[in-house]
Amino acid sequence: MATADQIKMLIQSHFEKNDERFKTIVLQVAAYEAKKGHTTLARDIRDIVEKSKRTTSSIVQFDKDANELIHATLVEEKLSTLVVPLTIKNRIERIIKEFMQQEKLKKYGLSNRRKILFAGPPGTGKTLTSKILAGELHLPFCTIMMDKMITKYMGETSIKLRHIFDTIKQVQAVYLFDEFDAIGAKRGSDNDVGEMRRVLNTFLQLLEQDNSSSIIIAATNHHQLLDQALFRRFDDVLYYQLPDDEQIHRLISNRLGTFKRKELDLDRLAKISSRLSHAEITKACDDALKEAILNDSHEVSTELLEKMLRERNDVYQGSAE
Repeated sequence: MATADQIKMLIQSHFEKNDERFKTIVLQVAAYEAKKGHTTLARDIRDIVEKSKRTTSSIVQFDKDANELIHATLVEEKLSTLVVPLTIKNRIERIIKEFMQQEKLKKYGLSNRRKILFAGPPGTGKTLTSKILAGELHLPFCTIMMDKMITKYMGETSIKLRHIFDTIKQVQAVYLFDEFDAIGAKRGSDNDVGEMRRVLNTFLQLLEQDNSSSIIIAATNHHQLLDQALFRRFDDVLYYQLPDDEQIHRLISNRLGTFKRKELDLDRLAKISSRLSHAEITKACDDALKEAILNDSHEVSTELLEKMLRERNDVYQGSAE
């Protein structure tokens, strides 16, 4: 059964009305039982948590101001769906493991990784990874609506930013600041203005002071634009790249599933996809699947998928001109 520490933490989180911490500890109990070989009990515990998650209409209660700045959803993405290099996957697993065992780390005066920067080209898995962290940890997935946060009025953006960090402390979740370079650009750069410099300083201060139990993720397509002072404020920085041939093979095979023809020329398709992101390859596969289904076919041929990939390449080349 649960350890004495886990029982005490369950009682404490119950009376503090911290439902997310309660669920996290329950899942830790399930993992503990699975490790002891009690797989049936562990599965039953997880099933109870999953059922509670599905039947709860809204586990995120924000105040009116926060509701206008944060979009919250429940997600079920899992790490097994992510196609990235093993080094990146291992680091994501480490974030999950440290979160699940944060109480163990606290006993030794250590903290789990919570403040993460994702950098890389569009469509390479940054947002998906954020959702996976929320899904694996059974936390709400909250996206900061940057267009609502950034305003033209002096001081208003910093006030909204402070309100967001107050919410981060009050409601445990995975929070994503997408297109983070909008506020994280280098101070003193050509397009720098005094107000945005103050916003960046406010963010740096709030991030450093944050001692919540939430996971805070900043994602950028242009890490070279970020102020150098940002990098040391994060617990970890993950760099994403366009998929290599092996990853392209996996992306295509996973997406096509039973529609994948046995003699599909994956090497040929990988060459065509060399400049495409994970998201673009996935969309090309979906286009091929729809074409096959509408033509009453149960297979996707090399020629059909090549056509869809070339269309994606044409879009990419057109946008680059």
